[in-house]
Amino acid sequence: MGKFFEITRKLSNQMRSRRRVVITGMGIVSPLGCGIETSWKSLLAGKSGVVKLEGPDYEKLPCKIGAIVPKGDKPGELNLEAKFTKSELRTMCRATAYALIAAEEALIDANWRPDNENDRQDTGVAVGVGMIDLVDVCTMYETLKNSYSKVSPYFVPRILPNMAAGQISIKYGFRGPNHCVSTACATGAHSIGDAFRFVRGGETNVMLCGGAESCISPLAIAAFCRLRALSTSRNDFPHEASRPFDRSRDGFVMGEGSSILVIEELNHALQRNAKIYGEILGYGLSGDAAHLTAPSEDGSGALLAMDRALKDAGCEKTDVTYVNAHATSTPLGDTIELRSIEALFGEHTSNVFVSSTKGAHGHLLGAAGNLEAAFTILALKEGIIPPTINLHDLDAESTPLNFVPNVPKEWPITERRIALKNAFGFGGTNACLCLAEFRE
Repeated sequence: MGKFFEITRKLSNQMRSRRRVVITGMGIVSPLGCGIETSWKSLLAGKSGVVKLEGPDYEKLPCKIGAIVPKGDKPGELNLEAKFTKSELRTMCRATAYALIAAEEALIDANWRPDNENDRQDTGVAVGVGMIDLVDVCTMYETLKNSYSKVSPYFVPRILPNMAAGQISIKYGFRGPNHCVSTACATGAHSIGDAFRFVRGGETNVMLCGGAESCISPLAIAAFCRLRALSTSRNDFPHEASRPFDRSRDGFVMGEGSSILVIEELNHALQRNAKIYGEILGYGLSGDAAHLTAPSEDGSGALLAMDRALKDAGCEKTDVTYVNAHATSTPLGDTIELRSIEALFGEHTSNVFVSSTKGAHGHLLGAAGNLEAAFTILALKEGIIPPTINLHDLDAESTPLNFVPNVPKEWPITERRIALKNAFGFGGTNACLCLAEFRE
């Protein structure tokens, strides 16, 4: 009898692990505009969200540009004061505000606003923030020097990385997993991957997942400049500064924003007649174990993450025809990632397309992997591969990979469109998502 129960338990676990997970809603706040349609159209049109940063404190810095969310009341722009009360804004940092706005759009898009307790208990949140706003810390320290009583009681909640997830959970009463990872520039992809495992494993049926970032300030720009990570050669031509894979690239452009996905178990989505954007098939993680800020030179960390995502998905290398690269526009990072992609696909490399949308929206740090995952999902659904803008002189000799410079390409017809989405972070942390066109 004991052996029977053991076999039953194993079969049950195997069935739970094979639960299919689909994407049913998305929300975007990005340098390309606010809203799914605005951002996607801007990306396909080759627009850039990189602008000159205003203020005297930036003038003395080597980098004077950034990719910021457009502010205002016009379509695609954002007015935080119109979205939140003053008292609400005191409780949250800007990244949390972006996450709340993206979450609202995603829930509306998914038509998922449960009003009964069972559904709320069955909905979780996994949203991370890569880096706190240093302005908050500096401002409050100056306040403390003048008066202890003026230190805000909301200071700690404003700087905790899990407060975007917490605020979303509180606002909508979601009582499933309340989860946050903060893994530098892999944060958004790790958040989606962890949420995927929660749903696939049967812990919950619905998850809101993604990341948010808003840390552009003179101090943050100065710090990344000291790391020699940022582009400094095109301050007068900001739209041209972020140029992944281009021979003249000289660093990334810091960006801000948020993207939130609603993912759910397939049968749950079908039972409520939800629209389905695509499916998450697999998730891979790895560590470089090499350097604080630089990727391992042989590309082994990225290769491991991609290979593990494929194995987790049960896919063959030949099934994949597009890689949405992490490529940030740094001389070292882009080259190493291409090397790892070629090593992974081998003879199949000539059938693989590669692009990095960071040319258009810059590098959103902790919100990079999730924003780019959203664009990859739209690419899968519509059969259009988004371009790498500012790619005019490819820095890759004799590579058989297919690049997508400056204009989008139609996705060649395949049995099923399947893509990998890479995201890598300081400390040698790597994530890869295997995403696919939905086939019932």
